[in-house]
Amino acid sequence: MNIVITGASQGIGFAIAQQFAAHGHDLYLTSKTPSSLEKAVSDLRAQYPLINIEYFAADLSQKVNVDAFSKWCLQQTQPHILINNAGNFMPGKLMDEGEGQLQDQLDTNLFSAYHLTRALLPSMLAYKSSHIFNICSIASLGAYENGGAYSISKFALLGFSKNLRLELKDKGVKVTAVCPGAVYTNSWSGSGVDPKRIMEASDIAKMIYAATQLSDQAVVEDIIMRPQLGDL
Repeated sequence: MNIVITGASQGIGFAIAQQFAAHGHDLYLTSKTPSSLEKAVSDLRAQYPLINIEYFAADLSQKVNVDAFSKWCLQQTQPHILINNAGNFMPGKLMDEGEGQLQDQLDTNLFSAYHLTRALLPSMLAYKSSHIFNICSIASLGAYENGGAYSISKFALLGFSKNLRLELKDKGVKVTAVCPGAVYTNSWSGSGVDPKRIMEASDIAKMIYAATQLSDQAVVEDIIMRPQLGDL
């Protein structure tokens, strides 16, 4: 199958790419930093030389770049699985976070997924056995300390996932919202938090892959994962 992954150069996105590559699926990857994406692709190609791995660097917070990436994807392949993982975390409180922070978070965490899904969906509908994963957050599920605009954007992404699921359930396209708690990625390095206190990126990747292995008549609508000892 052909797997499209955004935010694929590191963390959860890279772990998802590794998981699908290990099972022989072709990858079509994007991330906003060309050097990081090139290194990730080089590493993946070295580990999995028998599969096709292509990439296109793009900052998906800008719709013009979403349009360019989606056009490139459709020229390369017919997408079967789309994993909307592009996003970033900007901490803050609603009363004093910077001007424009909400718009920035919506552009990256919501609109990137919204616009890319809409662009690729006609091709995925034609395949009739596709799957869309939106990487939400536990911040999608309730008030999140120092979450501010980030939490709002992730609430919105979960709402997008729910509506997409409703619209596509009779069209052969599955939709899964993934809501992880703390995952050890580069953003946690130097934090002083013991890596064993929080989840590994591969934990999320394994659950996503497992959700793709069900019969056509079954779908995992939500994946909620937290560290064993609870949220930080």
